[in-house]
Amino acid sequence: MFRIGIYTGLRISDILKLKVKDVKDRKTIILRETKTSKEKHIAINKELKKDFKDYCFTKADGEYLILSREGTNQPIQRGMAYKIMADIGDKFGLESCGTHTLRKTFGYHYYKKTKDIATLQKLFNHSHPSVTLDYIGITQNTLNQALLSVVY
Repeated sequence: MFRIGIYTGLRISDILKLKVKDVKDRKTIILRETKTSKEKHIAINKELKKDFKDYCFTKADGEYLILSREGTNQPIQRGMAYKIMADIGDKFGLESCGTHTLRKTFGYHYYKKTKDIATLQKLFNHSHPSVTLDYIGITQNTLNQALLSVVY
């Protein structure tokens, strides 16, 4: 769950509905977003591809990737995913760690590496670049420091 979130930027609702057949031996994850109902194609990077290969090796195509202990072939619920993330946050002394932390972490690192807010805005389906910057925690102070660092 963690690695899928930080490598794809998917919402937890979309991560939890993934099955083995959605990722096994694939280059992209194709899904209809739960929140927007839009079809999305997510490239699977080499690290995540290896994770999927190792994890899915003995699993049936119809099995959910993140199984609940309750029921047969049921994914964990959103509330359990939040609890898992909050527990991880507590263990490492992080404040307010939840399921959105995965998506925000992806966005933050993507932006820090590329400075490409337009593509990130499109990936997140946000209405304006300022929404995306606020979402990933980039403040005006950070932007000012970036501007002041440009030297010719």
